[in-house]
Amino acid sequence: MSADQPPFEDPSDASLWRPLHMLVAGIDADIAQVYADAAIKGVKTNWVRELLRLHRDGPMTITELAESVGRTHSALSQKVAAMRKAGLVRTTPGPDDARTKQVELTPKARALAPRLAAEWRATEATLAELEAEIPYPVSRAVADIEQALARKSFRARMTERLREDPAWRGE
Repeated sequence: MSADQPPFEDPSDASLWRPLHMLVAGIDADIAQVYADAAIKGVKTNWVRELLRLHRDGPMTITELAESVGRTHSALSQKVAAMRKAGLVRTTPGPDDARTKQVELTPKARALAPRLAAEWRATEATLAELEAEIPYPVSRAVADIEQALARKSFRARMTERLREDPAWRGE
């Protein structure tokens, strides 16, 4: 850095939502530990929704599974590859088009599904218990934020602020 330039101030030292991300990561780690304590091996906590959906609805294409859980095809394709490597799903050519992949649970995943469903129910009940202990439930905060963003998107709000920032404009 030259002597005529002010020191760079790193704005990432402060983050309003870092505590929220750390909270969610901590809860996720606790759930993973519950799996480890129960000798449930090879299951990542962020795969459970897809595994339960496949257990309930049966085989489906990656596109159908992505739509079912509200994710992109690309994200689900990567997740399915990881679940396949873990021995939880298998893929076969799609029923109507060999370029698509049909995803189905393996016997290992089918056997785990009732336990994963029990974990999901316990997680939701635990979250409800936590929300009952605090004056303003997180689910309420999320709904309120969603309403505010429906009035004006996050992108629009950011764009306005960036227009005001000389560094963003390259000045």
